[in-house]
Amino acid sequence: MTNIHDVPSAAAGPRGQEMPSRWATLVVLCVSLLIVTLDNTILNVALPTLVKELGATTTQLQWIVDAYALAFAGLMLVTGSSADRFGRRRVFVTGLAVFGAASAWAAYSGSVGMLIAARAAMGVGAAMMMPATLSLITDVFRDPGERQRAIGLWAATSGLGIAIGPVAGGLLLEHFWWGSVFWVNIPVAALGLACAAFLVPESRNPAALRPDPAGSVLSMAGLGLLLWAIIEAPVRGWSSGVVLGAGGTGLVVLVVFAVWERRSTHPLLNLAFFRDRRFSVATSSVALAMFGLFGALFALTQFLQFGLGYSALRTGVRVLPVAGLLALVAPLSPALVRWAGTKAVAGTGLLAVATGLWQLSTAESSATYEDLLAGLLMLGLGAGLVVPAALDALMGTLPQGDTGVGSATNGVSVQLGGAVGVAVIGSLLTARYQDRMGPPLRPYQLSHDVSDSVLGSLGGALALAERVGGVSGRMLADLARSAFVSGMGLGLTVGACVAAGGAMLAFAALPARPSGASVEPKEPL
Repeated sequence: MTNIHDVPSAAAGPRGQEMPSRWATLVVLCVSLLIVTLDNTILNVALPTLVKELGATTTQLQWIVDAYALAFAGLMLVTGSSADRFGRRRVFVTGLAVFGAASAWAAYSGSVGMLIAARAAMGVGAAMMMPATLSLITDVFRDPGERQRAIGLWAATSGLGIAIGPVAGGLLLEHFWWGSVFWVNIPVAALGLACAAFLVPESRNPAALRPDPAGSVLSMAGLGLLLWAIIEAPVRGWSSGVVLGAGGTGLVVLVVFAVWERRSTHPLLNLAFFRDRRFSVATSSVALAMFGLFGALFALTQFLQFGLGYSALRTGVRVLPVAGLLALVAPLSPALVRWAGTKAVAGTGLLAVATGLWQLSTAESSATYEDLLAGLLMLGLGAGLVVPAALDALMGTLPQGDTGVGSATNGVSVQLGGAVGVAVIGSLLTARYQDRMGPPLRPYQLSHDVSDSVLGSLGGALALAERVGGVSGRMLADLARSAFVSGMGLGLTVGACVAAGGAMLAFAALPARPSGASVEPKEPL
């Protein structure tokens, strides 16, 4: 199979005309990407508000987060290949429109179920946008050095979204209703649509393989069943037949997906890419870093509000060090890679994530924000180092015609790593919380609805404690906070072990130096 060249983009003119076009394109793509990352962090700050306003349990909060990530991860491979085939700008613009419309739906959702559905629709739009932005950048910036700087700025935009999100979410929640955290996406989407028509060039791979709908269905079904089992296990029981059946079926479906992809003449994901250790280990490194980061933010934003009593705005400000350091470090990561090598930067970043999670896992119910600050800073530092270093290693292995699928694979690793992190860390938190809360409350014979509310979330327990008042109310609140912190510690300890394992993998298997050349595409395995 010979090397495939893309249809030239509009930016590929003489160098004197090329520079303004390239960088203007980068601005439009990065600003549009901003709402995807902004949405993640705004939602984290809003989770306690959803407990109060919609009565969401911790399990439902996990679904509100993971419905978005599941649709995002499950569709990104097919949208990446579709972008290569039908036009990257076309897919990007369509995704931006879907994301904006679904944000309006989420903003005016009247129930938890409707919000989960709207979040899944937002994930569909994001799945179309994310791979298209990165493949367009990779196509427009052909020089390896410029490509590294552009990818660094792309990663910094993600960090900026994380940085703006908590504070913006806190400000919105203090002055408007909870739906405003989604409504804010709409004007940005409209502006992106207007600018893309003039500033984003079209490009495609004229020899792209036809779509693989069977692969897409299999991947989404397998991931969905597996995540459902992990999230529902604390409620239904880890040994429950339905949980074991769903988890086992999910694994079988994913194996079928891999077999289908190996035999397909037009695979959704060319498994031959994974023969290159830079590609496979870089993908794994990003996923493991996001496992810890997303899972930690899910737990910590609830602890800061319910445990330490901060408002949404004060919580956003206190999450800012994670995002701010990530945004500062990400643009420096490519230069560090050139100086120290991919192995050193990615491995050190994962070690920093592991150290931060370990420090946060030692927090007690009497902890103050100052006790958490060092761990938060290590999380931001580690993520800022890992993501650009691993991303450049991944993209540097790909032929130009397959950048859509390649960048989609990176996006899948981010979203899937984050979704599994929220599912696993959230489920461990819930299981430990319920184990600590259940026995002391059993003699009181609470009604079914009250018991579900107390065991369902820390917010539900604190709401009951406030209604009860007096010594009994204070005892219930103290018990609930202690149980939550114990569960958070267990989840974050597991996250630290996962990130440490990722660091060992990166140090052992990533190459010391990045490659600026694209490999020849290989036949499917």
